[in-house]
Amino acid sequence: MIYAPPEENTLGVIIGGGPYRAKSATVRRLSNTDTPRLTSLGTGFVGVGAAVLVSLRAIYGLAWLIAQWELYPNPVPAAAAWIILIILIAGTITAVQFLNGQFPHWMFAFLLLGLATVVALDLYSIWALRDIGGHATAAIAAGMTLLLIITVRPSSHIAIAVSVLGVALAVAVVINVPLNSDSIAPQITAISFAVLPTVIGLAVIRNFRRLVQVELDRVLVQSTLTAPRFAVGMMASEELARLDLAAEKLLDSVANGSTRLPLAPKVASTAASLATELRLHLIEGRRETWLYHAITESDLLGKAVTLTDRGSLAGLLDPGQRDGLLSAAWLLVADTAKRGSRSSVHITIAPSANVVAPGFEEKVAIAITITSRGVIRNRIDASTWQAVTKVGGYTDSTQNSSVRLDIECLVDNPADQ
Repeated sequence: MIYAPPEENTLGVIIGGGPYRAKSATVRRLSNTDTPRLTSLGTGFVGVGAAVLVSLRAIYGLAWLIAQWELYPNPVPAAAAWIILIILIAGTITAVQFLNGQFPHWMFAFLLLGLATVVALDLYSIWALRDIGGHATAAIAAGMTLLLIITVRPSSHIAIAVSVLGVALAVAVVINVPLNSDSIAPQITAISFAVLPTVIGLAVIRNFRRLVQVELDRVLVQSTLTAPRFAVGMMASEELARLDLAAEKLLDSVANGSTRLPLAPKVASTAASLATELRLHLIEGRRETWLYHAITESDLLGKAVTLTDRGSLAGLLDPGQRDGLLSAAWLLVADTAKRGSRSSVHITIAPSANVVAPGFEEKVAIAITITSRGVIRNRIDASTWQAVTKVGGYTDSTQNSSVRLDIECLVDNPADQ
């Protein structure tokens, strides 16, 4: 085995300046921060419903074309527009399925060019009728075709495309149609049918992704409930695994003679870096509790929750109390996030000065204070109070636009463990 320096350190930072082709697939994925999450979080299944909806809209548009066939001065361009549109719809559905939810840039550009051709042919065919809203068929269905790729392309790309289509139809209406009280309603309706389905689809996908991300984040955070009093977090565990692999490769290369002693300056520098990172990981995990890792490794909690626990007392809580405390903090933050507002939660854990009640002398009292800013008491979800009761008895108060919860928590004496 020949030793090769790691492509990233244990903090996940890409190191070295080698050519792109020399990097592993994982490193390329991590280093390419602009790569969109295409069909992550199961949104690819939403595309099946979009395909059905677009197909039904195409059938309706074709039926409307046939019904108006005699009215068209020249129906050939309209028929050609529908042939191109059907090919685009079938090709897009097939491409998304066979490419496992991928839709490259060149395909996206080709689709947009095809849709622009469809709109141009359809408008050309009905231009002499001077009623775009009443006779446009393929041009309207072209807007809904973008629903097929809302799960495989960035939302900004789809939004720009549908906006351009809406503006183009609006300009065509203003130029071609003599607007009055009788004709303006069909024009607005036609433009809405072309634009709104995709806009609504984008909003649904955005909210769905946010919901799933939050739930996945909570599931990952819940894994800390059964952790020991002092432990490394999930990210640190992965970093230690990478560190172990890098150290194993280095030692093996020295043992089999592929790396000669004394070590070359570059290899020696790498070995020193690995040793330093190992010491840092061993030291930093000795005073960090499950709650610290739950907050810092959560995308939602990490932005809104601060923790003061100088005695690392959070590690003394049992799994039920941990679940209640974590759920309370989560609900206080997530509930305000759903309403579009921002709140901050500060958790303070310290020894309690209160005397333990008779019959619980073997327990130790801990005072937990949760202060939430930016949330009104009567807007707090009822499940938040139920979660707090799992931790212990509590009192609540309101002051300076903040809600304060003082919790008296009884835990097992660490001296008896």
